[in-house]
Amino acid sequence: MDLHTPVCDLLCCDYPVVLAGMGGVARSELVAAVTEAGGFGFLGMVRERPELVAAEIAAVRARTDRPFGVNLIPAATRPALLEAEVQACIDGGVHAVTLFWDLSAETVKRLRGEGVLVACQVGALDEAIAAQEAGADILIAQGWEAGGHVRGRSGLHALVASVLGAADVPVLAAGGITDGEDLAAVMMLGAQGAVLGTAFLATRESFAHDYHKRRIVEAAPGETVHTEDFHINWPPNAAVRVLPNSVTRGARGDPHAQPRQVIGAEGARSIYLFSTDSPLRSMTGDFEAMALYAGQGAGRIHEIVPAGERLRAIVAAARHCLPAERRLRAPAEPDEREPASPVCYAGQADEAYMGFAPVDELVAELNVLLEAERAGARVAARIATETDDPELKALARVIHADEVRWCKALFQALLALGAEPSTRVGDFYGNAMAIAGVEARLAFVNRGQGWVARKLRTLGPRVRDAGLHATLREMLDAHVRNIDEANAALAARSASA
Repeated sequence: MDLHTPVCDLLCCDYPVVLAGMGGVARSELVAAVTEAGGFGFLGMVRERPELVAAEIAAVRARTDRPFGVNLIPAATRPALLEAEVQACIDGGVHAVTLFWDLSAETVKRLRGEGVLVACQVGALDEAIAAQEAGADILIAQGWEAGGHVRGRSGLHALVASVLGAADVPVLAAGGITDGEDLAAVMMLGAQGAVLGTAFLATRESFAHDYHKRRIVEAAPGETVHTEDFHINWPPNAAVRVLPNSVTRGARGDPHAQPRQVIGAEGARSIYLFSTDSPLRSMTGDFEAMALYAGQGAGRIHEIVPAGERLRAIVAAARHCLPAERRLRAPAEPDEREPASPVCYAGQADEAYMGFAPVDELVAELNVLLEAERAGARVAARIATETDDPELKALARVIHADEVRWCKALFQALLALGAEPSTRVGDFYGNAMAIAGVEARLAFVNRGQGWVARKLRTLGPRVRDAGLHATLREMLDAHVRNIDEANAALAARSASA
């Protein structure tokens, strides 16, 4: 089974494997490595200066031309700093932002208004519903097994099942997911992919200190601790999952005692005992007493490897597991003893004879369109990132949102036909990216939109299913509208040149 799901088109990645935006740990080197390997990476920029956010965004972009995102925590960030972080993400043209802890509907609205995809991580069904109503494009269901800050008290599989029952947007699973077997398991539940933290923390590109990485590799199965001892810098009653140390064993005294004790430093900044800081490459101090974040899957990580190598191993193992799992859920064969339904010759007539496209031809045409839309989505995302022109940026984001929408619709239509959706990105992407200059590339995108429109005009009348016919008609109208708007924008620039 191929791992490509609709959320891959939304995030413009190859595999539904997402790097958690671990504060401090998920820096540019790790994000670029995961993204280049076909996953999607989030920078962990919790409470960071906007200058660092901008610098890390630029550093990722210097390493990869693929889209990526940023993780922010409104509840743990002062309003003025949060506003500066959000603006840095918008100015940097990031593809997506993850939000966690208390829902900030205002931040969701602001980011989406700028064309940035928003993923909200939740720990309970009511939080998922609220995030979806606020406009989240993606929900991340975080189970109790997760490392770092843990929002809810539900086990991952039960939470995913409940969120899926209420979600109209893609759902990703997070919490204790370490390998391909874990990824396959949550995908069989219905999640469109997974978010991994600990598995990527223990990689060469991670910004975690070597001490933290070694402790994960040395961890025994079931060794993690769920505690509220590490609390400085976060809202009260915020539980975390860590590896055991002198703090969790009670050897460091009362976590809420005063005065605060300094146990390390990061440049001029002091690291306090019981703070939420985890050991980073840039720190010095008593690492044993810091928050050694780790999910319940830590006991199955036995070596520190390159992030790309770990991602490829996860994908390969998931592919190996999924076919057998899927067969267990295959539809039962029709009961031959069931009485035959009344004869309806029209329903059994040859599609070509009736003037409609045969199923195999329809599947081929829909897959060609899916590949073209996937390529168009990626090119539009790149244009939105590279241009400084506000009008062109807004137009590219509209085109990107439409292309993603049609990718999802085509993907679902192919599944409904019992066909395997293509996972290819059309050659249009490479051809477009070879063109220098944003305006020239947008003109090329417009010609590609015109090609799709012509194909839709030809295919539409040959589609028998009323629902699919209506979808393709709507898709055609959207392409015509975008073509007209792009032509107008390009003409205006040509006239003023």
